[in-house]
Parts: sequence; C-alpha cells; structure tokens
Amino acid sequence: MASLPSISLLLLLLTLFSSQTHLTLSLPDPSLNHGRPSLPLLHSIADVHDLLTLYGLPKGLLPGNIESYTLQNDTGSFSIHLTGTCYVDFKPLVYYGKKITGRLSYGAVTDISGIQAKKLFIWVSVTGMEKVKDADFIEFFVGSLSEKFPTDKFQQVPLCKSKASMRTNLDSM
Repeated sequence: MASLPSISLLLLLLTLFSSQTHLTLSLPDPSLNHGRPSLPLLHSIADVHDLLTLYGLPKGLLPGNIESYTLQNDTGSFSIHLTGTCYVDFKPLVYYGKKITGRLSYGAVTDISGIQAKKLFIWVSVTGMEKVKDADFIEFFVGSLSEKFPTDKFQQVPLCKSKASMRTNLDSM
C-alpha cells in the first residue's frame, strides 16, 4: 500500500496537470530598457556607489554612511537607508535623509525623495539628477528648475556631517 505522502504528491500532480492552472515565470522585458544596459543583479553589487558608476554616474552623488539598499531590477526603483541623516557641503549644502528613494536608469536618477539642497535661505527638494551627454556635468533638478555642476565635484564618496555647522550655513547663503 502506498504511503500517505506519496498519495498526496500524486493527487497534487494530478490536480496541477488536469486543471486549467498555469505556472508562469515573469521576466523583465529587455526591449523596455531602450538601449540602456540592463540593471545588474542585486547580489552581484555589494556597494551602491559601484552601482552608480555602472550607470554612468559618479559614485560621490551619495554619502558614505549607507547602511543598506534595495533595487528592483525590472523598474529601477530603489530605496537606500543611511545610518543617520547627513549633511555634505558640495557648495551648495546638501541634506540626505535617513531614507532615500528614487528610480535609477543609465545616466539618470529620477523620482528622488530624501535629498534636499540649500539655495539662499531655503531648503529645496532634489527630484532628479542626470549626467549631461557629451559633457562633464551633472544636472540637478528641483521640480522643473535645474542647475549643472561639474562631475569632478562628485568623484569621491563624501564624508557626512551629522549637522550643518553655522559657518557652512552662512557660506551657502
């Protein structure tokens, strides 16, 4: 007489093959990437700074206090967690929140939340960054407005300051 586990397995297989059930595996459509390199597998890139350089962006766009990150290969959506909030003086002063989200594609980061820059007396949210084609500039977007900075400002991973010093705040005004 057959054992109970083997009878259960046989019934499961019969149910699967005799019913209208279909098992499918959904893979990203490479044609949707419009000639850009496909996103690398998460487990192959340990440091998010290395990921930026694979996509034509300088590694210094993000500070060094990154705790973890996730990236969805099919959409490019990402979430980065820092060990704490962070200020970097790129001239202008830039604030990184504890969590940064956005969408990564070759040469660009869009739909950003969690990064702000100080312009004159106010903090404005950075919504996008894009490498200018055939030029050594990164264009930063604040809504529909933008400003370009030389890429050499972002070649090294910047050190974080836990707070903006008064001197730095006055210098950026």
